[in-house]
Amino acid sequence: MKDSGHNLSRIMLFIFTTAFLSLISSPAFAGALDSGDTAWVLTSTALVLFMTIPGLSLFYGGLVRTKNVLSVLMQCFAITCVVTVLWVIGGYSIAFSANGSPILNGWFGGLSKGFLLHVGRDSMIGGIPETVFVMFQLTFAIITPALIIGSFAERMRFSAMLLFSAIWSIVVYAPVAHWVWGGGWLQSMGVMDFAGGIVVHINAGVAGLVTALYLGKRKGYPKIPMPPHSLTLSVVGAGMLWVGWFGFNGGSALAADTTAGMAILVTQISSATAACAWMLVEWIRYGKPSVLGIITGAVAGLATITPASGFVGPGGAIIIGAIAGVACFFTATSIKRAFGYDDSLDAFGVHGVGGYIGSILTGVFGASVLGGSMALNIGRQVGVQILAAVAVTVYCAVLSWIILKVVDSLIHVRVENDDELMGLDLTDHNEKGYDY
Repeated sequence: MKDSGHNLSRIMLFIFTTAFLSLISSPAFAGALDSGDTAWVLTSTALVLFMTIPGLSLFYGGLVRTKNVLSVLMQCFAITCVVTVLWVIGGYSIAFSANGSPILNGWFGGLSKGFLLHVGRDSMIGGIPETVFVMFQLTFAIITPALIIGSFAERMRFSAMLLFSAIWSIVVYAPVAHWVWGGGWLQSMGVMDFAGGIVVHINAGVAGLVTALYLGKRKGYPKIPMPPHSLTLSVVGAGMLWVGWFGFNGGSALAADTTAGMAILVTQISSATAACAWMLVEWIRYGKPSVLGIITGAVAGLATITPASGFVGPGGAIIIGAIAGVACFFTATSIKRAFGYDDSLDAFGVHGVGGYIGSILTGVFGASVLGGSMALNIGRQVGVQILAAVAVTVYCAVLSWIILKVVDSLIHVRVENDDELMGLDLTDHNEKGYDY
């Protein structure tokens, strides 16, 4: 009896141990909370929101004329509020849920997570809470339409801007995010866009260019000088953007790991290299380097490395940054003057062009043979990257134009001549940021 009881105890212990080990290795624990990853993505979320308010607000606000500075700050702030509400209502669901159709799911998500239904405290994305993922992706959805402001600054009605941004975020941004990041057709083809070169920068740059062309030039442009009213504010804003970009790119790893570490390193390298390249070209061309030039070059380097940041190494980052600084300089100066469009704060010249360059070069320098982290067929990957860039360009351009036409039929998108001359601070908001 004693031996039988001893054997029974051993059997029960074996069964309990086996069951426990099976339980902790089961799929139910595959999405267990990783506190380190969660802490990093929470920090990155705050950094990316910091990029829009106050970073982009101050960067853009300093570049416009005194009579329009409050209007730009207001636009960035209002977009942050409106896009947040829309993201909860349906934007997140369209971007990051499935719609149940094998064909349609490649193009847009469903509404199963509208109003964040089924996104509870315990739902997980990998090792982080889905609530954190929702908030992190929201900051990207916020900054993208905010970037567009730079192309039409000083001449679009606030009400029209708000309606355009609201519709655009649902009709353009969310579907494109689904294509690339949410299980859509471009993701299934293997497109590489680590942190938003296609989703954010090409998307915003193209929409900005379309809006600038639709609205036409500011009164007096380019004959009347329109210098920035406060480069001091712009330098402060650019610094905030640079620091915030570590969350933008590093946080896109969704983990506190080696990929996040490399993403931050190459972000710093590309931005610094692009700033040096822009400064050098400007120095040679005009005889003196400008503060405006070096901060714009830095932002160009940040935008251009964004799609590549999780895939390339330091050598690739230097080359990408150098190309970005030179290419974006000529786009924002010579090419813009040659074609005669008024991209007020060079949203297309910096973000659009940077997005194209970075997205294509990701397919080159992401390859392990060139110091990247991926085993790539470079020719095929570059083809996929170009296809994605072209597809998003066409979709964004056509839909942005349609949205502008619809908004224009409801609310005249451009301010009246007298209002433009007086400044949008007074005419749109009945306030003055400075005495003038």
